[in-house]
Amino acid sequence: MKIEQDIALALRLADAAGEAIRPHFRTGIGAERKPDASPVTVADRAAEEAMRRILKAEVPRDTIIGEEFGTEEGASNRTWVLDPIDGTVSFIGGRPIFGTLIALLVDGWPVLGIIDQPILRERWVGASGYATTFNGREVRTRPCRELSEMMLATTGPQYFDEHEGQHFMTLAAKTDHKRMMMGGDCYNYGLLASGHIDLVCEAGLKLHDWAALVPVVEGAGGTMCDWNGEPLNIESDGHVLAIGDPARLEDVVEAMACHHH
Repeated sequence: MKIEQDIALALRLADAAGEAIRPHFRTGIGAERKPDASPVTVADRAAEEAMRRILKAEVPRDTIIGEEFGTEEGASNRTWVLDPIDGTVSFIGGRPIFGTLIALLVDGWPVLGIIDQPILRERWVGASGYATTFNGREVRTRPCRELSEMMLATTGPQYFDEHEGQHFMTLAAKTDHKRMMMGGDCYNYGLLASGHIDLVCEAGLKLHDWAALVPVVEGAGGTMCDWNGEPLNIESDGHVLAIGDPARLEDVVEAMACHHH
């Protein structure tokens, strides 16, 4: 299949997920503590089911990996990776900065990614060989001369263990830490692709959390890697950096001091 057809298919998936999610946003989850029927779980499942239905009809040979319903092995070298609601806490708290993540991997490497925010109707699309777009218009990351000028974002300190937290704080201290942003999940990577922030640093990400982000960030001129500066693929361990200006890659990795001698 040509990448244009894959992009068109991925856009249909994002549309279907948004339709499934919107009715459940800000519908009073505060009162809901039962694990089986909160608006987030209903929205999550409905969105993933809608995406899986389309994929099974259109590309039945492809593997599907989804956060809610696990892995369905296919017979091709292609894998669709779905996270219907990345940013559950934001969804529960009524913040429209969660996103639906859709990725296509070929031989374990991400070649297509969508970050979709269905409430604000904001959509970043990245694909190999294409410039990343935001709502149909091309976007670029911004250049950054110094580590000390870099605006850093992370979803939150609660997601780092003690050891990771030390590395993160070492990095944060060398960036523009007075303007550090907390919260945001996948939304931060879209903002980085659009040139509003410079650096995202996270640990503990699963394949479905990061796969869609790579084509979006790289198609906008940025770079994504693990904490040692290695490119991300299906084997990566969940330590993720997104850097708007690739010229700062070595500065960032050095500042993290993660080299295991």
